[in-house]
Amino acid sequence: MTEIGFLLKKTIAYFVEPFGMFIAIFTIGMYFLLRNKNSFAKLFLSLSFLVVFLYSYPPFSNYLVSNLENQYPKYDYMNKGIRYIHVLGSGHNTDPDQPLSSQICWASTKRDLEGIIIHFNTDGSKLIFTGYEGSTNIATAKMNEKLALALGVKKENMIINGLPKDTKEEALFTKTIVGSEPFVLVTSATHMPRSMMLFK
Repeated sequence: MTEIGFLLKKTIAYFVEPFGMFIAIFTIGMYFLLRNKNSFAKLFLSLSFLVVFLYSYPPFSNYLVSNLENQYPKYDYMNKGIRYIHVLGSGHNTDPDQPLSSQICWASTKRDLEGIIIHFNTDGSKLIFTGYEGSTNIATAKMNEKLALALGVKKENMIINGLPKDTKEEALFTKTIVGSEPFVLVTSATHMPRSMMLFK
């Protein structure tokens, strides 16, 4: 994926998310307000606050999330014969004043912990960590490796690739490792349906 294409995708994705949607609708409302088109201004400003209210209202937001989270059951740790466990990257910072567990974002920490638990319950397995550096100077994959090492995973039981920038690139890389054999895919529950689609 070209750098321009990647940035374009991230920009579009931002405005599809709740906060980005609010900013976009609110900005349109302010534009109409400045142009003295009050009816349009009221419509878009009201709509922007309705978006904030709906996504902040637990019954509504939980309903949306549950539709994604409940598509796949919890992993069965007794599943045997798996050689690879791919933990998808999420995000991190490199603030030296923070402990390692705080430098890795909460979503990535949960993914790492689940992947490590599965690894310790699966003899002969290897962890695959992917994810690029983002705005930092170290890849998410390397940060996840640091956490895994701190929790007792052996370095030789990890495959690290800090180049993939998104889920599609992560899937393409894993294909070169696992071929057509089954493997475990670890990501956030809300991200799993989209990840499964891309990996398939």
